Amino acid sequence: MLRRPRRNRSTAAIRAMAHETHLSAEHLIFPLFVLDGQGIQSEIKSLPGIYRFSPELLLREIESCMELGLTNFILFPAVADALKDTTATYSYHPDNFYLKVARDIKKRFPECCLISDVAMDPYSSDGHDGLVRDGAIVNDDTLPILAQMSIAQAEAGFDMLGPSDMMDGRVGYMRQALDEAGFTNTGILAYTAKYASAFYGPFRDALDSAPKSGDKKTYQMNPANKREALLEAELDTAEGADMLMVKPALHYLDVIALLKEKSNLPIAAYHVSGECAMLTAACRNGWLDYSRAMPETLLSIRRAGADVILTYFAKDFAKMVRYL
Repeated sequence: MLRRPRRNRSTAAIRAMAHETHLSAEHLIFPLFVLDGQGIQSEIKSLPGIYRFSPELLLREIESCMELGLTNFILFPAVADALKDTTATYSYHPDNFYLKVARDIKKRFPECCLISDVAMDPYSSDGHDGLVRDGAIVNDDTLPILAQMSIAQAEAGFDMLGPSDMMDGRVGYMRQALDEAGFTNTGILAYTAKYASAFYGPFRDALDSAPKSGDKKTYQMNPANKREALLEAELDTAEGADMLMVKPALHYLDVIALLKEKSNLPIAAYHVSGECAMLTAACRNGWLDYSRAMPETLLSIRRAGADVILTYFAKDFAKMVRYL
């Protein structure tokens, strides 16, 4: 045989030279949960090893991540029910603890990349990403609320804003509002292909943000659809998005590959809470080896075409790479 592929696998050194896909901490974004209070580090039962932090402990957690070379974070607020209303006014209130902690993070760690969440659901008494009126999610009347939220987050120092709401036209509406307010350098990481997935459960447990009625199928994408992701990507790109995201990641590798092929923008993929929880459970039961299965999982998402991965395993991966 003239061609023997095994020759390029024969030693560790040769395998390294033939290595096609590279994964490092700089490719990862670590999702973090913050809640108001002091001295709180509360584990999410459905997502073992991941915690809700009060602001001062969140700063300590970010410091430990930075020491490992992990510099990218997306921040989600767990808001008390008493602060929620139908129009999510707390999302842009001057006393919002989420905005305060963002200022503290950027003051202490100016070199980190801090990404926000733009959607009504953490602040809405209805638990939906958009404004609810007569039982329906009202698209266009949601956009001014998201714009106010976006400006407040940009003022707080977020480097990129992450509209996770899936309202039509929200990227362009946000971009115009940000530019008019002088935040032309604040980026938008668009949740472009966010599917109505069964794998968000632990995340909703973390924020207590499940819808009070109905579901999110009228605005999140149908899991059966792939070509529709191209339409969403075309619209978000035209409206001024800086990066495009596919969510979930592991169950939508084909969509990641499609957007990577068709778009010139960086592609992000959200390795969501349910996907991570399944692997964690299997490893804790001794069915899989975490030290091998976790990096292989992240590598598969990179290999599919993701330039950056949002994953709850980011810190563990950074530790593994640091201490190899």
